[in-house]
Amino acid sequence: MALNVAEKDIDRAASLENVAFIRQMLGELHQMAEREQAEMLCYLIEMAYVEAGDLQSRMHGGSVGHGN
Repeated sequence: MALNVAEKDIDRAASLENVAFIRQMLGELHQMAEREQAEMLCYLIEMAYVEAGDLQSRMHGGSVGHGN
């Protein structure tokens, strides 16, 4: 039983790390899209960035927020 709890903790930590990485990459992509003046692409990337932040909040068990 303890092994299952430990495995779930490891899986959750890996998931949190993955979402944090995705959010970081989205931030970098947003900067690139801004340099190219790709307004619609900036908007879509920003929506994904906000969603990743919301997901991080839910995974941490906190309230849903934008975290921009």
